Amino acid sequence: MPEALEGLPNISGSEDRVASAMRGKNGQSLLRDQSHIDFGTLRSAFAFALHMHQPLIPAGGDDLRTASVISNLKYMMEHPGVGDNHNAPVFQWCYKRMGEFIPALVQEGKNPRVMLEYSGTLLHGLREMGAHDVVDALKGITCDPQYRRCVEWLGCPWGHAVAPSTPVQDYRRHVVAWQHHFAAIFGWEALSRVRGFSPSEMALPNQPDVAYEFVKTLKDAGYAWVIVQEHSVERPEDGSGPRDKHIPHRLVCKSSTGEEASIVAVIKTQGSDTKLVAQMQPYYEALSNGPVALGGKSIPPLVVQIADGENGGVMMNEFPPKFMDVMRQCSGSTTPVMNVTEYLEHLEAAGVSERDFPVIQPLFQKRIWDEMKPGDGSEKLGSTIEKLRRADGRFHMEGGSWTNNLSWVRGYDDVLTAMDRASAHFEQVVCTTGAKTSEHRYRNALFHLLTSQTSCYRYWGQGIWTEYGRELCRRVEDILKYDF
Repeated sequence: MPEALEGLPNISGSEDRVASAMRGKNGQSLLRDQSHIDFGTLRSAFAFALHMHQPLIPAGGDDLRTASVISNLKYMMEHPGVGDNHNAPVFQWCYKRMGEFIPALVQEGKNPRVMLEYSGTLLHGLREMGAHDVVDALKGITCDPQYRRCVEWLGCPWGHAVAPSTPVQDYRRHVVAWQHHFAAIFGWEALSRVRGFSPSEMALPNQPDVAYEFVKTLKDAGYAWVIVQEHSVERPEDGSGPRDKHIPHRLVCKSSTGEEASIVAVIKTQGSDTKLVAQMQPYYEALSNGPVALGGKSIPPLVVQIADGENGGVMMNEFPPKFMDVMRQCSGSTTPVMNVTEYLEHLEAAGVSERDFPVIQPLFQKRIWDEMKPGDGSEKLGSTIEKLRRADGRFHMEGGSWTNNLSWVRGYDDVLTAMDRASAHFEQVVCTTGAKTSEHRYRNALFHLLTSQTSCYRYWGQGIWTEYGRELCRRVEDILKYDF
C-alpha cells in the first residue's frame, strides 16, 4: 500500500483490508513464544511506553490562509531562535534513537523492551521534512525478526485528538486513519501485531454514551487493550479508585440505551510522567513488588508507565544512559521489562483470563447509575447529569486526563465551535454525496479535518495555535464547498 497518495498520507480507502489485518492474528500468540522470559519464575515486571507527537501547522509561508501545512518540527528547525526551538535536532534524534538502542542491546545478548506510540501527524511530518533516516530506523526494529519482539507499537488517534471532546464519528476516523498510515509505512504484518491503544493525553471520556462509543470504537477496530490513567477510573461497586493498580482490569462502559462494551485496561499510575520514565522509575517500583493472586493463580504484577519521549531535559539527556543500564540489569532477572501484550499472553497461558480481571468504569459514573439505570435513555441521562452538576460543582462529564484539573472543553469555545462546525459539515456532505473513502477529495477533506482536531489547538486556548486550528477548519469548509 503506498504511503502517500497525491501528496497526502494514506489514511483512508482500504478499510476492509485494515480490518482484516487487525483480525488476522486474533487468538494467536504474537510475542509469548519469542519472549525469552520464564514467566513462572518472575516476582514482578514492568512496562513503559514512549508517546511521540508533533502537530501539523499551516506555517509553511507568511500568509496564514495560503501557507502550506508542515510539521511543527520543521518550523522549529527553520526558526531556531524562537522559544525552545533550538531543541528541534534533539527532538528528531529522540524519534529515531530506539532504532539504535534496541539493536545494540540485542547484539549484547540482552532482552530489551519498549512500547512506542507515534501520532500520524508526526509520522507524516517526518516524511514531508525529509527525515527518512528516522522512519527507516523505526522500520528496522518494527519489521526485522531479530528486534520486533522487543518493540510493541500502540495505536492512537491519527491527529492526536482527545476523546472526550472529539465527535465520536470523527474519533473513529482517527483510529482507522492511523491504522491505514501505519500499515502503509510498516506493512500489513506489522499492523496485525498492534494490539494496544494509547488515547491522546490519556483522555478517557466519562460521559456514559461517549465512553461507550470510545470502547466500542476500539473493539470494532480490533484492539485488545487500552492504557488508562489511574485517577480517570473507578470501581463500580463503590466509586473508589482501583485497589491493585499493577494487575490488568476490565474497563466496562454502559450507555444510556443499555448497551455495554468492555476492553482490557492497564493502569498508568500518577506521577511526574516524563521524569519517572526517563529515570526508569517503573523498574524500581516493580523491584519492590512481589507476586499477587489473580484468578486463583499467583502472578507477577506489572508496573506500567507512559510519558512523552522527547520533552524535557531529563528525557532528552538522562533517559539514554538510564535506559541502557536498566535494560542490562533487568534482562534475565526475576523483574524483567515486558511489553503489555506479551504479559497478557503469558497470563493467558498461565490460566488467567480476561474474566478474572477486576472491573473498572470511567470516573463519576457510579453517581449516574445510582440515579438511573442503563436503558433509561439519553433524555434521562441528560437530566441526571444536570442534577448532579447542580448538587456538586466538582462533578463533571469532561473526561479524565493526565491531571485532575485539566478540562478539554472549558475555555476552548473559539476553536471548538469551528471544529464542531467543520465536523458537522463533513458528516453532512459525505453522507449526502456518497463520496468514497478512496477518493482524493474525501482524503483531502479528512486530512484537514483530522489535523484540525489535534489537541495542541485546544490546549493553548488562545493565540497563534487557536488561529492555526481555525484556519485548518476553514480549509475543511472550503474543500467541502468547492470539491464536492
